[in-house]
Amino acid sequence: MTAPDDDPTSRTPLTRDGVMQGAMRVADTGGISALTMRSLAAEVGVKPMSLYHHVANKEEILDGIVDTVFLEIDLPTTDVDWRTAMRRRAISARGALRRHPWAIALMQSRTNPGPATLRHHDAVIGSLRQAGFTVAMTAHAFSLIDSYIYGFALQEAALPFDEPEDVPEIAEAMFAQMPVDAYPHLAEFTAEHILQPGYDYAEEFTYGLDLILGGLERSLA
Repeated sequence: MTAPDDDPTSRTPLTRDGVMQGAMRVADTGGISALTMRSLAAEVGVKPMSLYHHVANKEEILDGIVDTVFLEIDLPTTDVDWRTAMRRRAISARGALRRHPWAIALMQSRTNPGPATLRHHDAVIGSLRQAGFTVAMTAHAFSLIDSYIYGFALQEAALPFDEPEDVPEIAEAMFAQMPVDAYPHLAEFTAEHILQPGYDYAEEFTYGLDLILGGLERSLA
């Protein structure tokens, strides 16, 4: 973190966007519990009271960083079919939540959504409505897709590995402690799937996503 500097001429003037970017860095490093006015001030190199020139309180910061995460997610566009648009958007959303796992619990909980959040939701609804979904079916589809995205992101964030190349070592250590006779199906699954070359848990996301989109497409037809 950057140490506060008492000489305002020696640093770039702080802006609201700078506050939000600093808050994102704090949360990305230590989780949302690490984000306090004091830790944020240290990150951006000012005294805590200086933050109040740009934000009213911590709640405004939380609203702002959630809105910033929504900016990183691809908006559905009208130049492709709805299924392609929803697939791109879902994959982009998972990527954003992987970069900012603290956001999983906040994305749908804020009661003062920012412009990027509102624009995002409007675009998703518009894409589905333009495709022919009724208002009720749009609600079902939006809820189903987002439940899958956030649920997968939550599960992925809890895994004991960060990269695919870490899987074999962790899986083999767990496998060594597993009595094969007691857990034959789990042993088979580990040996024939998880420990196979090229295994990547991320591929499960697109498999499930395509099943969901296929089901929605059939319901639309």
